[in-house]
Amino acid sequence: MSFDIHLSGHVKSVVEATLPGLVDSLVASGITAGDGSLWGPAAEDEASQRLGWVEAVSVSRPLVAEIEALRVELRAKGVTRVVLAGMGGSSLAPEVIAQTAGVPLVILDSTAPGQVLAAIDGDAEAGDLTRTVLVVASKSGSTVETDSAKRAFEAAFRDLGIDPRERIVVVTDPDSPLDQSARADGYAVFNADPTVGGRYSALTAFGLVPTGLAGVDIRELLDEAEATLLEVAIDSPDNPALVLAAAIAGGEPRRDKLGLVTDGTHIVGLPDWIEQLVAESTGKQGTGILPVVLLPVSPELESRPADLQVVRIVDEAKQFHLFEQHEGEVLISGSLGAQFVVWEYATAIAGRMLGINPFDQPDVESAKVATRGLLDARPEPTAPVFTADGVEVRVSDPELAASGTVAGVLDALWARLPEDGYVAIQAYVNRLELPQLAGLRELVAADSGRPTTFGWGPRFLHSTGQFHKGGPANGVFLQILEQTDVDLEIPDRPFTFGQLIQAQAAGDASVLAEGHGRPVVTLTLTDPQIEVLSLFEAAQ
Repeated sequence: MSFDIHLSGHVKSVVEATLPGLVDSLVASGITAGDGSLWGPAAEDEASQRLGWVEAVSVSRPLVAEIEALRVELRAKGVTRVVLAGMGGSSLAPEVIAQTAGVPLVILDSTAPGQVLAAIDGDAEAGDLTRTVLVVASKSGSTVETDSAKRAFEAAFRDLGIDPRERIVVVTDPDSPLDQSARADGYAVFNADPTVGGRYSALTAFGLVPTGLAGVDIRELLDEAEATLLEVAIDSPDNPALVLAAAIAGGEPRRDKLGLVTDGTHIVGLPDWIEQLVAESTGKQGTGILPVVLLPVSPELESRPADLQVVRIVDEAKQFHLFEQHEGEVLISGSLGAQFVVWEYATAIAGRMLGINPFDQPDVESAKVATRGLLDARPEPTAPVFTADGVEVRVSDPELAASGTVAGVLDALWARLPEDGYVAIQAYVNRLELPQLAGLRELVAADSGRPTTFGWGPRFLHSTGQFHKGGPANGVFLQILEQTDVDLEIPDRPFTFGQLIQAQAAGDASVLAEGHGRPVVTLTLTDPQIEVLSLFEAAQ
């Protein structure tokens, strides 16, 4: 088999009790046949138009030669550096594909000015921009982050006397605003299948164009996926997608936190892709599965919260050895193409088990609306309730700041956690300058005693942001912002990248706090390179 799954302990019992019902319901063959009625009458219209991913391998095959021809053409001109501007599924799948293949691909999924400038300049002394092609990927064709990046790159290319039409490639749905404008402006355009939602688009043009241009063997990726299609299409207890869905969405009470840990696998970064697929697909109507990306030494693996189900991604050579050591975990192995296929099927099946539509994202738009309102009005930032050790503190509830210390504020935030709650850390910073900030997740998980997620803003708004607002009302939220003198104009827009990322953070905080009653603490580092240490000390 191209995908293997092993179970033990509690989760094995859950799957054994759940699997017969999934087999009898013919859900696997129903998905393969494009049956939109599987998720109920309310979801049928949309689901019927969102199942194109089951045919992504065959639909995408003709793209391969076109992508390879463009890569040869670009390299003949000395264009060897590929930058991808995309959000959510448009960037996370290509990131996993490129990293696993060991192929350089610059991912721009941020509006932090310093990060945008770094993507544009690269190694300025080496003339990176002169050998760069930008792939602009947006399913809707109206994503503000990718539109802003496209405008910035166009200006940068023109400043060097380079025609942007020779250096920008667009991936979008047919007839989207971006499709129309890009074709009118003479850009190369690849259309994706409009019946595939963004988070299910790994094996479509969104996953293949940027990685193929970067040099990944995308034919092999499609071959890997194709080898798994028959396994997931049949209504059998041996179907790995049915088994995985039962493991992550079955049981009573259900373990609604999904710990994702890689252990020796050749696949790089897969949990980040799974996180957006599962969180955005299932986090709605007050329910859902919250993915938590873990390290092999994360506190959650020691404390084992009762509502956490661990899935460990391993290479086949290690699998049986690990099976003896990790009682109660789900152990999976398989090629990257197989992982994409199995997780997409399993997530859609889990949505049916939860009684929700796994193909919509009804709560994502609220943060976008709040952001647009703040960009239009551009009010002065609210004053911090206090500043300590260079960290400005803002809170959704004054009682959270009663201690007057950053450590006390964090303790007060953890005190708002229900027994089944979680902490979400949201870092709206230039992660190229502050990569160590991701280590805060481990400290907060230990300090709070609850599963903790970490998201780089604003990219998480296109993935876990749906779960934060539509899922169970048991999360508390810690925003990390930075003050920086670096900013960048967005051509023909009345706001800068710096103003955009500030508005995105403030807009999401207001929706969480005022619209959904979630506790939010916002910590702004006035000198990020120094104050990040104060933040780590406060979280211990």
